[in-house]
Amino acid sequence: MTEAKEKKTLTQKELNKTWWDWICWGQICYNWERLMGLGFCHTMTTAIQKLYGDNEAEKRAALTRHMEYYNTENTWGAIVPGIVCSLEEERANSGDVDADAIRNLKTALMGPLAGIGDTVTQSLVKVILLGVGIDMAKNGNPLGPILFVVLFSVYAIGVSRFLFFRGYKLGKESVVKLLSGGMVKRVTESLGVVGMAVLGALVAKNIGVVTPLDFHIGEMEIVMQDLLDSIIPKLIPLVIFLIVYRQLKKGKKPTTVMVYMMIASVILSLLGILA
Repeated sequence: MTEAKEKKTLTQKELNKTWWDWICWGQICYNWERLMGLGFCHTMTTAIQKLYGDNEAEKRAALTRHMEYYNTENTWGAIVPGIVCSLEEERANSGDVDADAIRNLKTALMGPLAGIGDTVTQSLVKVILLGVGIDMAKNGNPLGPILFVVLFSVYAIGVSRFLFFRGYKLGKESVVKLLSGGMVKRVTESLGVVGMAVLGALVAKNIGVVTPLDFHIGEMEIVMQDLLDSIIPKLIPLVIFLIVYRQLKKGKKPTTVMVYMMIASVILSLLGILA
């Protein structure tokens, strides 16, 4: 009787190395042909060597399929190499997982996860932390940039590690579980509320534009700034922010908008309308 084939299982150390390679090197050597393909392939080398090290044909095939075009957001996208490790492990042991299934799974997931990651990481978390860090630095606190680097690193490392190992544990069912129940939507909406609150505070605190205009009606003096504050505090900074935001949304270059703002500020200041 022949001995049963020894089952190949990725150890915790090997999984840790794969996850760390994804965080550090997943976005290396971006190019127009494959984008993150080389980074993804490099990420999978530890798992491929462990699972197919004694089978040169399978090892070459695995390296080839993971060198193909790939692109997603690095933090939330960490769930994909976790899933792929699980599927490659199953393929190496049973052969039940088709190579095309792994390839198609990567292709199907990279777009939606990029959308989620870009929304949460780039548009919410990074903006909030940058706003706090810049405000501290502007006020002379040297901890501003340090705080940004530390907090963003904690976020990126924590989220990516959780998703990578969740992906490995749950395999191809992980994304269904992740997206079910509206969890991502609730997190995104919550962070959006926090982001808007932080943005509003930054606008009110850092855009120090007021109007010195006042009018006399008989013996009564009307101070325009007090009148505007009674309607909406910091109304002028809000209007300026919305005008700039509108111009950028219309495709105006930031440098062009800055030039317009400088010209307008000089003219309105000389006319005594703004100060």
